[in-house]
Amino acid sequence: MVLLTADMLELKANPNRKARGLVIEARLDKGRGPVATLLVQKGTLKVGEFIAIGEAHGRVRALTNDKHKNVKEALPSTPVEVIGLDKVPAAGDIFVACANEKEAAKISDAYVERAKDKLISSTKSHVTLDALFDEMHAGTLKDLNLIIKADVQGSVEALKQSLLKLSNEEVVVKCIHSGVGAINESDVTLAAASNAIIIGFNIRPDAQAKSLADQQKVDIRQYRVIYNVIDDIEAAMKGMLDPIFEEKVIGHAEVRKTFKASQIGIIAGSFILDGSIERDSKARITRGNDLIFEGNVASLKRLKDDVKEVKAGYECGIVFEGFTDIREGDMIEAYKMVEIPR
Repeated sequence: MVLLTADMLELKANPNRKARGLVIEARLDKGRGPVATLLVQKGTLKVGEFIAIGEAHGRVRALTNDKHKNVKEALPSTPVEVIGLDKVPAAGDIFVACANEKEAAKISDAYVERAKDKLISSTKSHVTLDALFDEMHAGTLKDLNLIIKADVQGSVEALKQSLLKLSNEEVVVKCIHSGVGAINESDVTLAAASNAIIIGFNIRPDAQAKSLADQQKVDIRQYRVIYNVIDDIEAAMKGMLDPIFEEKVIGHAEVRKTFKASQIGIIAGSFILDGSIERDSKARITRGNDLIFEGNVASLKRLKDDVKEVKAGYECGIVFEGFTDIREGDMIEAYKMVEIPR
């Protein structure tokens, strides 16, 4: 259908112009260096030409078609594998053929500057001093900075997309840098400066980077399965999230008699009805249907001894922090705030 439509509308690409197209995939090959699979959309790409692709540029040393055969040129709508670049480009980058190396380098340098400006603008928070103080004081803004390195560009993009989706209202996942190839000293230096974790997928840090990471205490995590990366980042995020607590009632007691002690104040002589009362617990005191106190248990005594806990069926003396208006018949409900696992 596509071919029929193109034929009817006489849609044709001009092969007699400088080549232009897209990066389909890119990787770092140990023997050949950076390798990019390109789709030529316009013009004809030839061996020996200079090209610029995003941050990368170089001279085409070899072209390999989809049948793994070397060719001298690639016409429009042709996928072809290229070697001769100075670094690994990103999937989706546009490539253009250039007249000479100087032109190719100029285009790549301009791309690098634009990418740098975009990164700076994306990592800066446009806030006022008042908003900044409020966020710092409330502790409501937390970032999890990541540096992602992998063996192929496709893996880098897949990891970025998967990890950025983990962001929520409390923790924002940010990829401050990504690339193909071994983890190097520059990655570690950036991680140290930005308090980031380095994620390595199917690659390892070089010796210098490993040594520097140990010195700077930068966390480098290496993986071979993408699901393990996601699981670990989720665990890290749970550690960063503010804890959630819920109330757990631990016991009830009835005040049977009150005593006055000169150095302590009013002691509530109580009988534990169920559960237990603990010295570090919180308590509510009700009189009839009215709540008359809610606060901390200051001390707990069994006979004349200070104790940590008194269980159901026993009597004890309870002192409440900052409260002395205790009367016979008051009901005590003891509770603790327990952290809920995320």
